Amino acid sequence: MARGSVPPDRQSSERFHEDKATYALRGSDQPDIDKGVETIREVVRTLPAKPGVYRMHDARGDVLYVGKARVLRNRVTNYTQVERLPNRLRRMVSQTRSMTIVTTNSEAEALLLEAQLIKRFRPPYNVLLRDDKSFPFILLRTDHAFPRIMKHRGARKAKGNYYGPFASAGSVNTTINALQKLFLLRSCNDGFMARRDRPCLLYQIKRCSAPCVGRVSEDDYADLVRQARDFLGGKSSAVQREIEGQMAQASEALDFERAAMLRDRLRAATFIQGSQAINAEGVGNADVFAMAAKGGHIGIQAFFIRGGQNWGHRAFFPSHTEGLEEAEVLTSFLAQFYEEVPPPRLILVDRALSEADLLAEALQEAAGGKVEISVPQRGDRRRLMEQASRNAVEALERRLAETGTKAKINREMAEFLELPEVPQRIEIYDNSHIQGTNALGAMVVAGPDGFLNSQYRKWNIKAAQSNDDFAMMREVFRRRFARAQEEDPDRESGVWPDLVLIDGGKGQMSAVRETLEELGIDDVPLIAIAKGPHHGREGREVFHFADGREKTLPVNSPVLFHLQRLRDEVHRFAIGAHREKRSRAITASPLDEIPGIGPARKRALLLHFGTAGKVRAASLEDLQRAPGVSSAVAQTVYDFYHPNG
Repeated sequence: MARGSVPPDRQSSERFHEDKATYALRGSDQPDIDKGVETIREVVRTLPAKPGVYRMHDARGDVLYVGKARVLRNRVTNYTQVERLPNRLRRMVSQTRSMTIVTTNSEAEALLLEAQLIKRFRPPYNVLLRDDKSFPFILLRTDHAFPRIMKHRGARKAKGNYYGPFASAGSVNTTINALQKLFLLRSCNDGFMARRDRPCLLYQIKRCSAPCVGRVSEDDYADLVRQARDFLGGKSSAVQREIEGQMAQASEALDFERAAMLRDRLRAATFIQGSQAINAEGVGNADVFAMAAKGGHIGIQAFFIRGGQNWGHRAFFPSHTEGLEEAEVLTSFLAQFYEEVPPPRLILVDRALSEADLLAEALQEAAGGKVEISVPQRGDRRRLMEQASRNAVEALERRLAETGTKAKINREMAEFLELPEVPQRIEIYDNSHIQGTNALGAMVVAGPDGFLNSQYRKWNIKAAQSNDDFAMMREVFRRRFARAQEEDPDRESGVWPDLVLIDGGKGQMSAVRETLEELGIDDVPLIAIAKGPHHGREGREVFHFADGREKTLPVNSPVLFHLQRLRDEVHRFAIGAHREKRSRAITASPLDEIPGIGPARKRALLLHFGTAGKVRAASLEDLQRAPGVSSAVAQTVYDFYHPNG
């Protein structure tokens, strides 16, 4: 690895990205370009003629751009020839103050590393895949005599067969429900299954064969698992014919109950196939990508085809695409998309990619064999691509319409709340508790394009007691903004809010305003949202300003609906977090407080003594006689409850 001057890598905020990307180069900025060029030339002097990845940093160390090269020295040298660069790259060079270089064994390896680093740092001059949520899969586990079918996200560490990706959690849930009716496979975890002594409700509604209590033999269950694998693997017609044959045999044997059960399974198979609005017959396993462009915006439609079955489709809208060739955007998008999603052996695109062979080479290890990236010209593949293209155009048009509406509402909201400009980061706060118990504070975050789920936060209330909402709000704001002052006193990271909304009235507003004043913060706009008179009938809200003024909006105002939606989201998040905390408290045991005592030892103690109170009252000799409890564990428990001997 060769390096220039390397500051610590820090991930920039989304707002910082946008500010950087819209930076305007002026004639007076020539010294900045000269500094950038000189920085790059210093790095070029030590660069090898090898493939690798380079990162450009600004003066603060934030990553501006991540690129890959077949020959690093040649590629990076191009940035010193400023007169040949487009304005976008000139702006980037003018901000560059250091670089990080990583050499790789091949250009394909560099392509994969580039995608990983873009996803990690989200630089302002790279094409960015905005939707970075992991895709759901169906997992058929094979680490049990009676395999379980379940939804799965994240790393694929569990032993079993994975089927996907699916476009959404909803499509996975619908498919799993139908598969349970079709193959009667269990969905419960191993612990739940081991504790059953009679069938659960799923058996009664004919969505499980109840292997937990022996209602199906291991061989018959294995046959159901085989059929499920065949069906998910693309052999749905063969599975249906097999079930039809079994149904005919049952009818001939006058076993009408079994025939009816098989008939219901066939209906489930028909439902799964009938719910696929896209005809992908003859395509096998493939991902289909089509692009649409309009007004400087780009939309990419993806279809996921597995075993000739449509497993959903999703539209993506990559950012930072200004001034780039459409094929370049699609290539960068695909590299980032497959950074986590396992690629199929066939990828269909609607245009030729200049680096298609390189991308295919980079993906072949993850795909388990050679990957083909092609532009379909005729037949079923071409018809499928035409359908994807139509969907891409429609999705982009809907996106532009929605974006225009959102922008208008955001401008009107800023005007109503008397803000100098449209807020880029809105934080909304609420508390949740029952008579002061299990109290917590919650914050959700929204930007111009919607909620930023990854930045939601919750705080367990520690100092405030009883039913004092105001004290709880003070504690939340003190902890939130004291930490912000400590970590980002110059407010450069983009995590300071441009607007704070509080679910409450005058009291909550006063508590928050006084808390921020104590911290020396007086420039964060505060608005409290309270239910006004006749709220139930008219849906009115009263908006309390920090200076004591109150304002309302017409009941049919889009701005009112938008602000209500922000308030309702924090309310939903706070209640959900509170319910989760309350559930944990209900199932908690006093033994949980004993350090070094795990679930197995706690269970052994409770089984032997009956209650936690009897464990507390037990003598050391009684503890030592408990099955599964060693002398050391018994001493630990005894010392915890008898610190003075």
